[in-house]
Amino acid sequence: MNRVAISRFGRNAARVALVVAIPATLAGCGINTIPTQDEATKTAWAEVQNQYQRRADLIPNLVATVKGYAAQEKDVLTAVTQARASATQVKVDASTITDPAQFQKFAAAQDQLSGVLGRLMVIQEQYPDLKSNQNFLALQSQLEGTENRITIARRDYNETAQKYNTTLRTFPSLLWAKTLYSDQKPAQLFQATAAAQSAPTVDFSSPPTATPPKVQ
Repeated sequence: MNRVAISRFGRNAARVALVVAIPATLAGCGINTIPTQDEATKTAWAEVQNQYQRRADLIPNLVATVKGYAAQEKDVLTAVTQARASATQVKVDASTITDPAQFQKFAAAQDQLSGVLGRLMVIQEQYPDLKSNQNFLALQSQLEGTENRITIARRDYNETAQKYNTTLRTFPSLLWAKTLYSDQKPAQLFQATAAAQSAPTVDFSSPPTATPPKVQ
């Protein structure tokens, strides 16, 4: 092999090495981190939506069952129905997580529904026949499980979104955020509101504790 051929071979080998090295170097600098975490945040958000929708689907049957035994509790039943309607009317999608106004509107509507559901849960203590109804007990179990999954989904979403937000602000991914991914916005986070922390406690299986008689 003459010197010209060797020289050409060397230049070609260098080009190949450069082509291979550039993607590896960029990957090592975190160029893929932002889109990867963006997708993870959207996936976590979808799970939040799924669990809230599951709760909304349970409420009509729950209200109908309670109404059959406690029709006089009209105010609470109406409040639950209206809160559910308000919550389901808030339109959300993947873009909601970077829209502060729409995200807060969704979170506020769901927190309001949690609050009135808490009031509905108290009613069953006054109606023994309702507490022993098999349909009611089944709904209780499903709602309790859904509330637990909502809590977990919100926590997981917040953790994923916080990690994504940190990536957007820190080096070296900050460089990519300002150049290749300049359209990426921070994700909104759920706040620990009083309504979210206190509502609803779903436990229909344990009878209320009897008040001991006073000693005269």
